[in-house]
Amino acid sequence: MDTILSIKNVSKAYGRIQALKDVSFDVPAGSVFGILGPNGSGKTTMLGILLNVLKADAGNYSWFGGAAPADARRQIGSLLETPNFYHYMSAYDNLAISAAIKQRGDDDRDNVLKRLGLFERKNSKFQTFSLGMKQRLAIAAALLGGPKILVLDEPTNGLDPAGIAEIRDMIRQLNREGITIIMASHLLDEVEKVCTHVAILKTGNLLLSGPVNEVLRSEDQVEVGSLDVVALENAMKNMPGITKVQPLNGMLQLNCDASVTTTQINDYCISKGITLSHLLLKKKSLETKFMELTN
Repeated sequence: MDTILSIKNVSKAYGRIQALKDVSFDVPAGSVFGILGPNGSGKTTMLGILLNVLKADAGNYSWFGGAAPADARRQIGSLLETPNFYHYMSAYDNLAISAAIKQRGDDDRDNVLKRLGLFERKNSKFQTFSLGMKQRLAIAAALLGGPKILVLDEPTNGLDPAGIAEIRDMIRQLNREGITIIMASHLLDEVEKVCTHVAILKTGNLLLSGPVNEVLRSEDQVEVGSLDVVALENAMKNMPGITKVQPLNGMLQLNCDASVTTTQINDYCISKGITLSHLLLKKKSLETKFMELTN
C-alpha cells in the first residue's frame, strides 16, 4: 500500500503547553486512518498542521510523496469545524457559497448531494435538516471539487445514535469509492468500527500506530495459582507467548499472546513439575486496553 501522507518528528507548543512532541507516522493510500486520543491529546493540532492552518515548531510532513503544498491542498477536502451554513437557504444554495469560497466545485453540487443521500432534499432549507443530515451536508461541501483525501475532525461529535450510524456508513462508502479518509476521534468504538489504521495520541505523544487489528488487538489475561507461587512465577516468565506476569491476591495474572491457550499453560506447568490449583481465562476488552494506554 502506497503512503499518501508521511509525518516526521512533528512538534508544536502553545507557550508552556506541548501539544505535539516529536510525532511520526505514515498514512497509507486508500485507508481510513483514525487519529485517536482523549481531549487535549493533540489531535486537532495535528490536523491543523496537516492542512496548513497551523505551523509546526519542528519536524515536517509531505503529501503524495512530496507534492507542492498548493497542489496537495487542491486534492484534500476538510471539515475541521461545521461550516456556518445559512439556515434559511437550501442545501443547493449553501453548497454554491461553499464552492465560491473554494473557487471550485460549483458544477459538482448534484454529484456530492447524490453521494451523500441528500439529492432529494437539495431544495429544502438547511434548518429543516436533522443533525445527521446537517453533518452530511458539511461533508458534501468538503467533497466539492473531487478531492482524493478527506480530513475530518470528530465527524460524529454531538450526533444522536442514528446520526452517528449515518456518518459511519457514509465514511465507509466514501472509502469504498477510493477516497482516503483521515479522521480525529476520542471514541474508541468509532475508530474500531470504521478505521483500517490508527495512531493513538496522549498529551502530544504518539503511543502506537499501525493497522487497527494490530494496534487495538486485545490481549487475553489468565489467572493462575499454585502452592509454590515463586516456582510458578519463574516458570511463567520463561513461557513463550506470556508477555507480562504480575502477582495479584496470592496468585499471578498473565498477559498472553492470542495464540496461547489455557491448555498450553497447564501442560507447560506440568512439564515443569508444577500443579496448578487455579486457572482462569479473563478476556480483556479493547476499552480496558485503551484506558490503560491513555490514562
